[in-house]
Order: sequence, then C-alpha cells, then structure tokens
Amino acid sequence: MSRSHSASQELQSDDSGFGRRVFFTAAAAAVAAARGLKAEDHGEGYTPVRYPDYRLVEHDERFAKLKLGNTPVQRLYSSPNMMWAEGPAWNGSGRYLVWSDIPNNVQHRWLEEDGHVSVIRNPANNSNGNTFDMHGRQISFEHLTRSVARYEHDGTRTVLASSYNGKSLNAPNDGVVHPETGDVWFSDPGYGGLMDYEGALADTGSVQPYQKEAVYRWEASTGKLFQVTDEINKPNGLCFSPDYSKLYVADTGASH
Repeated sequence: MSRSHSASQELQSDDSGFGRRVFFTAAAAAVAAARGLKAEDHGEGYTPVRYPDYRLVEHDERFAKLKLGNTPVQRLYSSPNMMWAEGPAWNGSGRYLVWSDIPNNVQHRWLEEDGHVSVIRNPANNSNGNTFDMHGRQISFEHLTRSVARYEHDGTRTVLASSYNGKSLNAPNDGVVHPETGDVWFSDPGYGGLMDYEGALADTGSVQPYQKEAVYRWEASTGKLFQVTDEINKPNGLCFSPDYSKLYVADTGASH
C-alpha cells in the first residue's frame, strides 16, 4: 500500500451482505496523508508536537472523524538495511508490531516494552500485508507463493487461499479479518508477479499474470474462496469502516 493512491472505492453492504456496490472517487486518505511527512524520532530528545499534529491531513472530510487528535507521527525504527517496509499489523495481546520488508524477504517485530526490533520470520515468502485474526494468529499475504497464509500458535503455516477457479492467484497484497465471521477479505493486484524484486516474475509472459485483478473473501466457516469484485483496476490496501458495514479499497492503478 506504499504506492501513490489517488482513488478509493467503497463496497457497501445490503441485506445480502456486501452485495450492492457503490463506487465513489476519493483520496486514499491514510496513505496520501503519510506521503511527504517528516516523522519525528520517538525516544530521548524527541521534540514535542502540539496536538492535533499538523502532519495528519485528511483529503476527504469524511475521514476526519477517524483521526486521533492526541497522537503524533513518530518514527519507531529506521535501518539502512531495510529496503521496503510495508504491511504493519498490531498484535494487541502481545503488544508488538509486525511488518514486512518485501525485497529482503523478512518480517520484523517491534516490541512496545522496550522498542526492541528483531527479525520474526526469515524467509517470509516476500510477504506484503499482514493482519491478525480474532484468535491472535498472524495472517500474511505472500507474493512469492501467491497465497494467503496463516501462522498457527505453534508456528506452523496453513495456506488459506492460493487459487481461484483452478488458476493461481496473482500475488495477494493486503487483507482484513471480519471480527464476527472470521472471514478474510483481501486484494490481489498482482504487483508481486511483475518482477523478481518483490516476489517472482509470473511465468505467463503477461502483465496480467493469472487472474483479473480482484478482491476476494475467504470464508472461515467453509474454507471456500469467493470473488467480491474484479471491477477495480488495481485493488491494493483495504480496511473496514468502524462498524464493519463497509469495505474501503484503494485503487493504485496508473489511471486511478
């Protein structure tokens, strides 16, 4: 979700559950607000910032109510060896932050207790997005294996989704878990199949590797995979509204 986002699309639910689609043009506020910001170091010598932090900007007033007015932009970690930090996910019970360094093929973990950072998974299958389900299990969206994988409490890896209609997924990018059903909603734009830098070049010889770019829902109760929509050009980062009635999807296609 680090690429420039200039449009967002909303999938609004009806009685059939995310059946009715309502699309609107808007800025992907969370990412657009982060672009160009100079994050302050967190720790000794940290310069206080008067609230609300002037660097938190919404490009659509509908996002204003989602901002936290009493928190600043902080830099928790920086390293010259880290090539591309993406896919942060917070584990509430463990009090740690996980994120991916896609080209280096590793996942890092930052501990709230003392700010310690270590490698939690190496190799990491060029994972991009990460999240946690309601049982605290980490779910990663992997470019290299073109799959959605869950890491159990004992460390074993369970593949939740890797194909649709008999064809491989492109390169799952980002995802979220619905707290009531446990279903995993994720995007599959295919960036990880365009080159070897952040995954593996698809063997199709096409810019559109295996599937039309789409958003999917993995159903926890049955293990089945459903396509939500393939109308989005390059579905990338996604999140639920606070009441979980809407799914927001960022479109990072060149023309969107």
